[in-house]
Amino acid sequence: MSEKLIIKGLNPTKGEVTISGAKNSVLKLMAASLLCSDICVIYNVPNLSDVDIMLEVLNELGAKTKYDKKLKKIEIDSTNITSCFASQEYVSKMRASFCVLGSLVGRLKEATVALPGGCKIGERRVNFHIKGLEALGCECAINDGYVKAKASKLRGSIVCFDIPSVGATENVMMASVTADGVTIIQNAAQEPEIVDLANFLKSMGAKIEGAGTSQITITGVRQSDLRGCEYTTLPDRIEAGTFMSIIIASRGSGIIKNIFPNHLTLFTGKLLEMGANIRLIDPNTMEVSNNKRLKAMNFITQPYPGFPTDLQALAMALLCCADGISVVTESLYENRFMHVNELWKMGANIIINKKHAIIKGVECLVGTSVASTDLRAGAALVTAAVAARGETEIGELKHIDRGYENFVEKLHALNIDAQRVSEP
Repeated sequence: MSEKLIIKGLNPTKGEVTISGAKNSVLKLMAASLLCSDICVIYNVPNLSDVDIMLEVLNELGAKTKYDKKLKKIEIDSTNITSCFASQEYVSKMRASFCVLGSLVGRLKEATVALPGGCKIGERRVNFHIKGLEALGCECAINDGYVKAKASKLRGSIVCFDIPSVGATENVMMASVTADGVTIIQNAAQEPEIVDLANFLKSMGAKIEGAGTSQITITGVRQSDLRGCEYTTLPDRIEAGTFMSIIIASRGSGIIKNIFPNHLTLFTGKLLEMGANIRLIDPNTMEVSNNKRLKAMNFITQPYPGFPTDLQALAMALLCCADGISVVTESLYENRFMHVNELWKMGANIIINKKHAIIKGVECLVGTSVASTDLRAGAALVTAAVAARGETEIGELKHIDRGYENFVEKLHALNIDAQRVSEP
């Protein structure tokens, strides 16, 4: 059986939605729990297929896990890790699971981890990860689809990335927690999820300064000094941006709860530039509304705090019906315009020129049958569907399930006519 999401467009939103825990953070916290021979409890865990995959990875390594989906809580007991081998069966399905490389090296001084998978949005190299681990004293090699890293002893070092890499920053940060001496990561990724990981590691006993800036300093501690902890994951800024986009596309209104507005400053600024209305009700609650045609605008995706590449497709869906011509430049991933083929089916006027998309807004999109090509493309098609005339059928929902908890229920909470149906 396959499933599809059917959405009837031109129905203004109303109501409220609560944002779940951040997928891109909780997966790394789960990996980091391997560093200590103790029990870690993580709260505000979203019920996602990616979380299930990471649990399989941890179980394969010998951790004991308990996942209470009702309480959104995961308990991970890493006291007796029995393996340093993370197989292709699981790691190839989800790139975030590749971060067990850093935690296994930090814990066992050895790891064999399959090359990562996930959405096919473009080349995502592992050379930065290897460069960082080698600087700490690891011998690394890639053989038969696996990265093998081993060190007799980890030593603090200076690691400088050519460009900020979230995954490499996370892997090096985790490995260096137990290195002898001080490690300085220069040109580090600055995403809020990096800060969340650093705070989690500090709760375990790690010594980390500078997370959220371009330079992170880690002073190594003994592995035996790390302890279990309880920690609550931060809200998902990409999910928040998704529902902001959906509300604006519908020309309705809605209240978004459990949001950290400062994590979306540039994105919010661009939505305001387009003519949307956004105001804070309290520090973690936002009211979003729009009752008119949006204005065209331009943007370039960049590492945080720049425009998030994960929200590029959603912003493009909004621009498809904006007044004027917009230019979107994707500077991070070469295959992140795959959703354009599906937007064309809905009547969008988009020209692709290498890393640039030129969008001439049309009066209205038209509902049709489309398919998600990756996680954020799926969310973008939902955004386009609520702005389209008629009915839109969206297939390949497995991509949406990777990153959005209770998605249909949250659409219903905003008064969107959406049905998830199964068919042979």
